[in-house]
Amino acid sequence: MSNEKMISDSPELSRDKVIIRTSIIGILANVMLAAFKAVIGLASNSIAVILDAVNNLSDALSSIITIVGTKLAGKLPDKKHPLGYGRIEYLSAMIVSGIVLYAGITSAVESVKKIIHPEKPDYSVTSLVIIAVAVGVKIILGRFVKAQGEKVHSGSLIASGSDAMFDAILSSSVLASAIIFMVSGLSLEAYVGAVISVIIIKSGIEMMIETLNDILGTRADRETTSEIKKILTAEKDVRGAYDLIIHNYGPDKNLASVHVELPDTMTVKEVDRLTRKLETKIYKETGIIMTGVGVYSFNTGDDEAARIRMDIYKRVLAHDWVVQIHGFYVDLETKEMTFDVVMSFDIEPEKGLQIIYDEVCAAYPDYKIVIAPDVDISVTY
Repeated sequence: MSNEKMISDSPELSRDKVIIRTSIIGILANVMLAAFKAVIGLASNSIAVILDAVNNLSDALSSIITIVGTKLAGKLPDKKHPLGYGRIEYLSAMIVSGIVLYAGITSAVESVKKIIHPEKPDYSVTSLVIIAVAVGVKIILGRFVKAQGEKVHSGSLIASGSDAMFDAILSSSVLASAIIFMVSGLSLEAYVGAVISVIIIKSGIEMMIETLNDILGTRADRETTSEIKKILTAEKDVRGAYDLIIHNYGPDKNLASVHVELPDTMTVKEVDRLTRKLETKIYKETGIIMTGVGVYSFNTGDDEAARIRMDIYKRVLAHDWVVQIHGFYVDLETKEMTFDVVMSFDIEPEKGLQIIYDEVCAAYPDYKIVIAPDVDISVTY
């Protein structure tokens, strides 16, 4: 099965429809909430309500950008971008985080102005009822958007849903401050607005950091790597699976490569049949496209080779900064020995490699030693 066939069979079309439909619902709800809150805020001279309305507008704008990003990310691969445009979703998420951050900063400025030059608000029972209804709408909207995001694995929708639930809490604080003012005459408007602005700024920074991590690339989650390695090692001829690397090209667009350890008695024809079977099975069960399956051979039917392997494993794994050793093979006739070592980030690769190389050479001076250093990428070692 080719990579092109795998990509074309993916359910991207339905996923995009869910994201766009959910985002449109979010836009309509936030625009209406912003309009009601703006009218109430201006009529009652409440900075907290006005800032809450601004927050709803920024949510609506975020949803618009999510739609645009989803549309652009859904473009088919072409000659210039053969792996598609999926990462555009991360760029749109970065823009959204910037909007949220800007809204928070401007809100903070306005709140400080109101603290320095306070103005008493003037609420009505009708305005309080509308704010209370807005809180309920935000809770319902947040749960709906988050559920849809989890359904289609959309980080943008999940974040929007969580943000809506958080907005409900902020609106509740505005409502509480209004009630306190009506009961006691104590005005907390500007201070509540300042708290809201700080929370918005914090949310924007967190969103920006999370998106930046997606762009830079992060360690694949344990559940995914464990599932892939379980599929690989379930085959009777696969002794082990190593060096699993997953490359992300947008939400649900993952390409991967791996090394499997096979008996040195297998023919090329048998290896080819096995790797193709594994590639197809992994795609069907995980949706991840295996772009390459490399092979390590291990010695079979040789007691001396087994003894040397156990000795090398014992020597190398004695270092606490060694995560794993694999791909070991020794040729007793040509006196050649090869293996890979996965080192943690606690030691410089060159330094660690030199320590291991010197120790193995001292123990086996007649052998040609080839050691390949690997990065601690997977979490299932």
